[in-house]
Amino acid sequence: MFEVEKIRAEFPILSRKVYGRPLVYLDSGATAQKPTVVIETVDRLHCELNGNIHRGVHFLSEEATVAYEAARARIADFIGAAEKEEIVFTSGATASLNAVAYAWGGQFVHAGDNLIVSEMEHHSNLVPWQMLAERQGAEVRMLPFDDSGALRIDLLPSLVDERTRIVAVTQASNTLGTRPDLRPIVEAAHAVGAVVVVDGCQGVVHGGVDVRALDCDFYAFSGHKLYGPTGIGVLYGKRARLEEMPPFLSGGDMVDRVSFARTTYAPVPLKFEAGTANFIGAIGLGEAVRFVQQLDAEAVESHEQALLQHATERLSAIDGLRIYGTTADKCAIVSFNVEGVNAYDMGMILDKLGIAVRTGQHCAEPVMTHYGVTGMCRASFALYNTLAEVDALAEGVARAVRMLK
Repeated sequence: MFEVEKIRAEFPILSRKVYGRPLVYLDSGATAQKPTVVIETVDRLHCELNGNIHRGVHFLSEEATVAYEAARARIADFIGAAEKEEIVFTSGATASLNAVAYAWGGQFVHAGDNLIVSEMEHHSNLVPWQMLAERQGAEVRMLPFDDSGALRIDLLPSLVDERTRIVAVTQASNTLGTRPDLRPIVEAAHAVGAVVVVDGCQGVVHGGVDVRALDCDFYAFSGHKLYGPTGIGVLYGKRARLEEMPPFLSGGDMVDRVSFARTTYAPVPLKFEAGTANFIGAIGLGEAVRFVQQLDAEAVESHEQALLQHATERLSAIDGLRIYGTTADKCAIVSFNVEGVNAYDMGMILDKLGIAVRTGQHCAEPVMTHYGVTGMCRASFALYNTLAEVDALAEGVARAVRMLK
């Protein structure tokens, strides 16, 4: 049995009230709440171990460096990287994806090449490739999805060719919950020498990842969606890919030797970590990963799927409500609209009932365009949510419909 109440006790914010009602937090797809161990770790680091890493011989610096590199090793193990040097700390998934676009893309994408991006991507895994294509004179090709939210893998042969350099795809859609089968995408890309960049922001939380088994070239995720601090993210890259990339940012801590004649760079991953690193965020993320690793992954997945099934059943019973994304293996995200009801109005009424959902385009405007809508409501579930909270959502939506129609 998954002891959800025991888990909830680890998240202090879940005990608070909003507008005099118990908080029902259903926006973990945007940012997840933090367990006590992460909060206390970050506080302790500020109080006891605030010393700049890699640069000092004093106690605080050396201890902070040890903890920072231990977090790198833990995260490498968590996602199945071959070695900890394949883990680059960034400010978030957006920074990770931009680093690949500027550093790898600037080196290996040329005029006449093409980049393939799925239609369901978060803007952070679309706009950097559009900007890269504009700089280099390349073309962006869209891999579409059908109305159920399934990627049209069957169209890959018509999109991938010998000029394809990058294929960018999500492991789990932040709007539809779709978890596409990435194996044929990776195989098709590698068959023509293209690299595969995976947005793992939702996937690393819902189901996890083994990057070596997946065989992707790059994988990006943000700490704040994985119960960790904000302002910290991870870029995984196969060592060979990282070695062939020039640095994206320059300055302190990413150099080997500096002179006015010539500067050489530090080895990976340090050559991509210019400046004072967010070492407190990285260590905090390491603790969040430790927290997740102590849980039964299968039990967490079963619990989240039970939440998804119950939400789908309860919401589908509401007249005029449509759920977007209905694939069989989707993760615990439900985006919906009710005919004749504005998504923002729905979200505001739910808020007054103590229920936090997301409204709008979810940084995925092409998804909205696909369905011909300007926005959606989104309930994104996490391991700390309960069936009772799903019931509260369904009752809140039904109440809002009565008020607004």
